[in-house]
Amino acid sequence: MSRFSRLGNDLYSGARSFDIVGRRRFWYALSAVLMIISLVGLVGRGLNFGIEFSGGSELRVSGVSSSQMEGYEQTADDALEAVDPGGTTTITRIGDDTVRVQTGELDNTEAETARADLAEAFGVETSAVTSSFVGPSWGETVTQRAAIALAVFLALVTLILTFYFHTWKMAVAALVALVHDVLFTVGIYALVGIEVSPASVIGFLTILGYSIYDTIVVFDKVRENTDHTFDTKRQTYAEAANQAVNQTLVRSINTSVVALLPVAVILVVGVTLIGPGTLVDLSWALFIGITVGTFSSIFIATPLLVQLREGELVVRRHDAQVTRRRERREERSSTHADDELLEGEDAEGALVGAPAGAPQDPAPSGAATAARGEQAPGRQLHPYAQRGPRNQPKRKRRGR
Repeated sequence: MSRFSRLGNDLYSGARSFDIVGRRRFWYALSAVLMIISLVGLVGRGLNFGIEFSGGSELRVSGVSSSQMEGYEQTADDALEAVDPGGTTTITRIGDDTVRVQTGELDNTEAETARADLAEAFGVETSAVTSSFVGPSWGETVTQRAAIALAVFLALVTLILTFYFHTWKMAVAALVALVHDVLFTVGIYALVGIEVSPASVIGFLTILGYSIYDTIVVFDKVRENTDHTFDTKRQTYAEAANQAVNQTLVRSINTSVVALLPVAVILVVGVTLIGPGTLVDLSWALFIGITVGTFSSIFIATPLLVQLREGELVVRRHDAQVTRRRERREERSSTHADDELLEGEDAEGALVGAPAGAPQDPAPSGAATAARGEQAPGRQLHPYAQRGPRNQPKRKRRGR
């Protein structure tokens, strides 16, 4: 059995346990640091919206040779100097032989001039350069629809979790974890400068589904453990919840690793071979979101749930009963230990009280006891034996 499997068995059986709930202040502080980093990216740099949101023209040069690909950014920038003197173009490489140029809105004449200049700069035919215009209204429509979908999703999640777990506090803890995941992912996009495209928006919405799934798995085990501990009175609410997190820890990590592997492969292949596109935009969002979603479901959602429920009267009474039972058990154990200690001291004092060097009386043997007419311990004598051999009656002889 591997070490990781053994660790999972130990965590599930309770042989080992990590105090995740008890150290919730540390996890809150770490989450606060992550949120500050995200806000620095959002406020300081802002999101790098793609052409679908900002609007503009896109030109693609296909069939570029490998020699022309060297220094393609400077080549495309010099070719568009006449139509875009401000240098607001975004130049990226797609695959092995395609260059994508995104710039501000160009009219028909400027677009044709840009096509001709790019074709001449890269040594291809004019037909190999395509031009398209994307208006900002399309990106605004996508954003509005995404906002509506997000609102509906959060409302449904709140209702379902409230009815399923019979408490709105689990829904609140799950929603806090959701906001945490999305805010951190968007902040990393802003901090690193990853382009936000419609595929990225789809990835943000997908993160919500994965995060809520992982949180529900943990919460279901929390409910099972806490319902059992309310009946047995052996653990406090926080201890039962912490045990549930430990029991699902390995499962959550394994699920996340399995989900991240294909996403990481798509991301690496997209960045190194395919170039910018829908797959890369979606992979960035999923990779960041799944990673932070695993963290929040374990270290944020459950500790926050425990903190919210510790103020309930039922939980406080239960924890008080568990504490009293433990105190009584410790008192009984302490009293029993003291009694054994006193008995040992009395026995030792009896031995110590004899004069030094005085011989100890040996236990009387069976023969000596019988000679004195006494009964040896653990042995039953015949009544005549107690009177001695001389006092035994004589047998009468019968005649033949």
